[in-house]
Amino acid sequence: MAPTDDATLSHMTIVTSGSDLVIEQITKQLNKLVDVVRLIDLTDGAHIEREMLLAKVALTKLPLNDLKVLVELFNGCIIDICQSSCTVEITGTGERLDAFVEACGRTQISELVRSGVSGITRGT
Repeated sequence: MAPTDDATLSHMTIVTSGSDLVIEQITKQLNKLVDVVRLIDLTDGAHIEREMLLAKVALTKLPLNDLKVLVELFNGCIIDICQSSCTVEITGTGERLDAFVEACGRTQISELVRSGVSGITRGT
């Protein structure tokens, strides 16, 4: 749930998959809810999707300077530095986040949290 310009409303993004029939049924069920003001299906329209990743990366095999270069390459930021690990924030497509995890090496990541997809329509 995210706040909106109207303090009485919140914004929620739900990501699901299924056949057209399943998506239609989900849409109908959501629209029956009293609290739903408007539902927008982004499936066929022009839209942007992003996801956020927080990862605790061990500094045992990956030196801090190498991690800084890698994080910069992925347009991320280091948000916490400890003696043996760093916490990194990366935002992008799911594929981009997967690529970051692979570039770090799965054994170097001791903890990983992903937000799930958020989406918005393109244009005005």
